[in-house]
Amino acid sequence: MNLILLDPSEVEGAYAYLTDARRITHLREVHRATAGNQLTVGLQGGAMGKAQLVELSDTQAIFSLESLNEAPPPPLPVHLVLALPRPRMLARTLEHVTALGVKSITLLHTKRVEKSYWQSPELRPEKIHQHLVLGLEQARDTHLPTVTLSKGFRPFLEEQLPTLLNGHRGLVAHPGMTQACPRDIQERTLLLVGPEGGFIPWEVEKLLEAGCEGMHLGPRILRVETAVTALLSRLF
Repeated sequence: MNLILLDPSEVEGAYAYLTDARRITHLREVHRATAGNQLTVGLQGGAMGKAQLVELSDTQAIFSLESLNEAPPPPLPVHLVLALPRPRMLARTLEHVTALGVKSITLLHTKRVEKSYWQSPELRPEKIHQHLVLGLEQARDTHLPTVTLSKGFRPFLEEQLPTLLNGHRGLVAHPGMTQACPRDIQERTLLLVGPEGGFIPWEVEKLLEAGCEGMHLGPRILRVETAVTALLSRLF
């Protein structure tokens, strides 16, 4: 936890009051914090800065907010459309892409996505929020991404994709494409990444017909969480 992310509801005047067990345990066992220490904090949706730990017990941490005037790091200019991964991989992927600065995420159903994945507890709003917060804490960021669930490929193709492509360069990451992944681009981008096993040929065909460009990361077949991290790092 490189940043103590504060919910606005935890702030009263010049003080913040934390009562959740996870952050208190982290403060005690990892930071080994004691009263008087200065730590980096950030207000969700706002600025960051230093705060002094006034009190730390088994059930509560109180901070004096001294100066929250530091801007969070800039976001990546990308909307990530990700075929819904298996639940354990989803949790890690959400944390990784949030730490990298992705602010718009669409989780998409495709042919090779198991329908049972949509019943996973990991898709509950509170679980998604938890993973996003962990990503922000890791990267010292304060702005939560938005996550949209799109449970049908054809409705996404017909109803959402045209709007998402407006003002964006559409890139489909898929093995076997002729174009290599671009490097260090600056334009707003819609990045589409398939599931384990990739998109089926019909899905790739329809995405290309809609105006997306196909690209690859080389001859190696990577796990989704590895591929997404590699793509974002190479693109931006």
